[in-house]
Amino acid sequence: MREYEDLGVEVAGGRLAVRRWPGTPGAGVVLGVHGIASNGLAWAEVAEALGADIELIAPDLRGRGRSRDVAGPTSMARHAADLLAVLDHCGIGQAVLAGHSMGGFVGCVAARLDPERWTELVLVDGGLGFPVPPETDIDAVLRAVIGPAMAKLDREFADRAAYHSFWAAHPAFHQLGGPVVAAYLDRDLSGQEPSLRSACRAEAIREDAEDELRNPEVFAAIHQPAVPTRLLWAERGLGNEPVGLYAPEVIEASGLAAAGVALHFVPDVNHYSVLLGASGARTVAAHLADAVRRTPTRG
Repeated sequence: MREYEDLGVEVAGGRLAVRRWPGTPGAGVVLGVHGIASNGLAWAEVAEALGADIELIAPDLRGRGRSRDVAGPTSMARHAADLLAVLDHCGIGQAVLAGHSMGGFVGCVAARLDPERWTELVLVDGGLGFPVPPETDIDAVLRAVIGPAMAKLDREFADRAAYHSFWAAHPAFHQLGGPVVAAYLDRDLSGQEPSLRSACRAEAIREDAEDELRNPEVFAAIHQPAVPTRLLWAERGLGNEPVGLYAPEVIEASGLAAAGVALHFVPDVNHYSVLLGASGARTVAAHLADAVRRTPTRG
């Protein structure tokens, strides 16, 4: 497994926890942004697939993982500002920005916030949004879309094995395993046995969902790409449904191709295994390596 280091980056409200897999100086840097109820180790399988040369940096977003206690309200713009703080802390001028699921929305907003810091944006099954009516209950939407990721917030787990078993029963996780996935799940736990709970703060998830689902500027960001952008969309869904988060007809009707977004279908993966599974991680890593190679010279 690749060598790594864990960093603490000062941001408004506290210290952001960041996992960094160093690379060869000058070989390129990728910053990976995880989903709404996830953590930075969601990118660990991709880090392995990238090999030792390209550096990968993956923060736990505020309110998740080891950044659980970073205080203050949260939104796509707040996360985007935190990403710039991570670059500054690491002394990195430019990087390829990658975002999975909600991390894709963060990435789109971050690219518009400061396009000079990002050479390309790689969206992984995320970033393309659809507004919900004002009267819609956000918790109901979250339960319907991410299911167990919300259910975990209301439960206690006697030990780590119990939490691993909880996810092993998820239809999109049943073929995922190994030490990388185990470490990812462990990072989502806080407290002590026999009263372990998810490290995700419910209020942070709700605040981000409100912004992701109701903010017109967030919806618009992907349609007005500030840097070269590509979207990788998974064949299957969050519950391993045959149709993914983005059905083919949704992609076709999105207008993204006309906006200049490169579209790439990823077969035989679901919303989770596109990042956490070996095959999906290899595909994502290949796109990231290609984005690093294409890094333009800024005038």
